[in-house]
Amino acid sequence: MENGAARPAPAVIVAIDGPSGTGKSSTSKAVAAKLGLSYLDTGAQYRAITWWMVTNDIDITDPTAIAAVAGKPEIISGTDPSAPAITVDGTDVAGPIRTQEVTSKVSAVSAVPEVRTRITELQRSIAAAAELGIVVEGRDIGTTVLPDADLKIFLTASPEARASRRSGELKGADVNSTREALLKRDAADSSRKTSPLAKADDAVEVDTSDLTLQQVIECVVTLVEEKRAAK
Repeated sequence: MENGAARPAPAVIVAIDGPSGTGKSSTSKAVAAKLGLSYLDTGAQYRAITWWMVTNDIDITDPTAIAAVAGKPEIISGTDPSAPAITVDGTDVAGPIRTQEVTSKVSAVSAVPEVRTRITELQRSIAAAAELGIVVEGRDIGTTVLPDADLKIFLTASPEARASRRSGELKGADVNSTREALLKRDAADSSRKTSPLAKADDAVEVDTSDLTLQQVIECVVTLVEEKRAAK
């Protein structure tokens, strides 16, 4: 570079997948913020379309009914890791999409192929627009949404560790009940025909069971920096 200016870091697309309770969201947001990257919570998008279905009295047990209206809601996702936002038809749904009602129905809605196609296209367009790079978290990012991502990471953790974390987030929810709910969600997400939850063949697996959040963040930051250096 002229005048000794530092060479700008190359843009990098990072896909972080894994089941609930492994630390995906906290890790992804922190890594994106630390490295100056955009951030996308793809799970929030599926929750958002599920919220819209529930709000509009769409029969969640009828895939045909879901498919017929999958393209109707306008979903806009913010990509600032310090203040991620999501709206549906102009309404802020960051809070409403985290209710138990939405949580219990999101697997059924997200399993519908027309929903996945619509949301996948949205995710790809957001990633393509991130000039400095982006951290995208979800369940099928490395396998389906962004198979050519520069770095793919698959976070795992024992069911017990995941249940303990999630029950804490839910303000004292029963750990055993939370564990059963997580395993049920895993089974639904892993067995769906379209874009199931799975580890990409070239993903780096990180078991977070016995790691602190800060340790997981440092591990992922190191992996991203190594990938950047190699570009």
